[in-house]
Amino acid sequence: MIRTARAEDAGQVVPLIHMAIGRIANTLTGTTDDQEALKIVGEFFTQPGNRLSYENTIVYEVDGQVVGFLLAYHGSHSEELDKPFVDRIRSVSGKEVTFVKEAHDDEYYLDSVAVNDAFQGQGIGKKLMDAFEHQGKERGYSKLALLVEMDNEPAYQLYVKKGYHVDGEITVSGYHFRHMIKNCE
Repeated sequence: MIRTARAEDAGQVVPLIHMAIGRIANTLTGTTDDQEALKIVGEFFTQPGNRLSYENTIVYEVDGQVVGFLLAYHGSHSEELDKPFVDRIRSVSGKEVTFVKEAHDDEYYLDSVAVNDAFQGQGIGKKLMDAFEHQGKERGYSKLALLVEMDNEPAYQLYVKKGYHVDGEITVSGYHFRHMIKNCE
């Protein structure tokens, strides 16, 4: 079953977020320690008003267990949603940072999606993608967007089949991505 995430889902969703975004979690949290990054991501997940918040997340649940998630927000909110991360890094390290803007201001952006390894191959990712697209249309957005790693050919092919096309490339935290878009119908 697909549902809106709740703050109390953090224990099940945060490992999936880390699985999906890898070292981008380190960039966002300002630490090279994976365990510390995981802890900080968990704290942000439970709070409103940031990129990784439960507010931007839908989950797929099987028998009360969260086995997949999708995180999305409008590109025009990127800077506002990243501000808590920027502020945290500044307060901890005194450094000023800026993050690469992954989404354009006119896009409803799929930030990350992952399915627990034990549940892959069951169509859960596709159902989460369908929910994302439906949500975009329902909210009146005209364009959907996502990033796919250059070497992730299976995901790239899936997105092409779903009607997405490449409109550029971007590098985030050392990962090289294709930026793909699809017009809402």
